[in-house]
Amino acid sequence: MPRKARIKSKSRIYHVMLRGANRQEIFHDDEDSINFLDTIEKYKIKSEMRVYAWCLMSNHVHLLLREGNEDISITMKRIGVSFVSYYNWKYSTTGHLFQDRFKSENVETVKYLLTVIRYIHQNPVKAGITKRAHEWRWSSCLGYYGKINHPINMLDYNFIMGMFSDDIAIAREKFKEFNERNNNDTCLDDRYNERKRLSDEEARKEIKKILGEFEIAQVKSFSKLKRSEVLRKVKRIKGLSQRQAARILGVSPNLIFKA
Repeated sequence: MPRKARIKSKSRIYHVMLRGANRQEIFHDDEDSINFLDTIEKYKIKSEMRVYAWCLMSNHVHLLLREGNEDISITMKRIGVSFVSYYNWKYSTTGHLFQDRFKSENVETVKYLLTVIRYIHQNPVKAGITKRAHEWRWSSCLGYYGKINHPINMLDYNFIMGMFSDDIAIAREKFKEFNERNNNDTCLDDRYNERKRLSDEEARKEIKKILGEFEIAQVKSFSKLKRSEVLRKVKRIKGLSQRQAARILGVSPNLIFKA
């Protein structure tokens, strides 16, 4: 059945989400996150799009973008292909990294635009990873608060800050109050919010459910076929990172990535 064409946003602004295939991690270290942000900046310049917000989680990404001189789908495809090429080279792997095509929703009103920005910035807070939005390094929140974040020139905040005040200091204070306000915002598909990470003890219990009569220490001695089958099941445990699984199982992170 052919996919439905995306309905164009009249404002040309979109809330975009990329998700790892089978909920797999996309970013395994700081270098991965930096490379992804640099890739967005590269195609921002080429396509003349605007970037109003972002948040990189371990297995998904939220972006708030204004379409530039080409369709947003084309720009997102360029970003995805470029990052996957880097990822496959770094980790010596092949295959899909992202699940299907990116998800998006049109942002047509000022009220919803601000709601989406707050939702994006509060992703790590609601996932239980940080207590305050600005404590998460991999979002645009720091830029709105007047702090340095990477990439330095990627965030187009003037348009948003102008909605709060013409005075940048006052605008930042008002934005911060709005951005940190308790809320029940739900945007795009809320089911994809990252769950709170499992502790090692919780993770071991979930892994043991999969192993049945076998012990965790035996996994690295399994045949290649049986080990891959087990690792694929382990990767689907919600709240368990692949590096955490590799550490608990005593196997190479690459084995987890490729399973």
